[in-house]
Amino acid sequence: MIELAPELIAFLVVAAVAAGFIDAIAGGGGLITLPALLAAGINPFSALATNKVQSSFGTAMATWSYWKAGRINFALILWPLIATFIGAGLGTAAVMVVDSSWLMVVLPGLLVAIALYFLFGPKASDEDAHARMTPLAYSSVAGGIGFYDGFFGPGTGSFFALSLVTLLGMGLTRATAHTKALNLASNVVSVAVFALGGQVLWALGLTMAAGQVLGGWLGSKAAMRFGPRLIRPLLVIICLAMVARLLSDPENPLRVWASSLLG
Repeated sequence: MIELAPELIAFLVVAAVAAGFIDAIAGGGGLITLPALLAAGINPFSALATNKVQSSFGTAMATWSYWKAGRINFALILWPLIATFIGAGLGTAAVMVVDSSWLMVVLPGLLVAIALYFLFGPKASDEDAHARMTPLAYSSVAGGIGFYDGFFGPGTGSFFALSLVTLLGMGLTRATAHTKALNLASNVVSVAVFALGGQVLWALGLTMAAGQVLGGWLGSKAAMRFGPRLIRPLLVIICLAMVARLLSDPENPLRVWASSLLG
């Protein structure tokens, strides 16, 4: 493990608590922890690997909290879980050989669309609605989102939440709970691949994991207490924050294209 000052480690743990809280409700906690790891001077690949490890603990805690409260039906999402696991494995393998730059063009538009849906679309409540798909049919969607998570990642929680609400007819809090379980399945694959690559800073990752676990527990409790009143606005904010983060990259194809037009 690289040598970090105690106050810097403390800062990263606090960042992990905040990220775990947000992740348990709306996803997007990486917007906090990944920049924090990079700011600490950790190389990008190790930062990605370590971030995935520590965030997995927060996702696991949130999943456990939702399950203990009776909000997750694992029998219902058995096939989607398997499909997510397989999809994430294929996506992680594909990222090594396929150019992912096109996602930087498509993803901001998708995230804005999700934000607009939760902002102006039918108000997602905690009441279950009519399912448009069976869980088995939904497996194809879950596998695709899992592939995306292994291949790229940002916005995965938002994609799961939206699809569970619109396709399986889940209430928003129930959809958020099942999102954590599906996201955990995809995270397990990514962590395994990163571990095999030897890029994980285990001591730092496990230290931050303690903060993630606390944040995940607090976030899941808050989501179950306040429901859509808290989840919906956070989903909108996180989606738009991810758009801003993606477009802040000077090498984003959209920014390059806009600069060429203005230039």
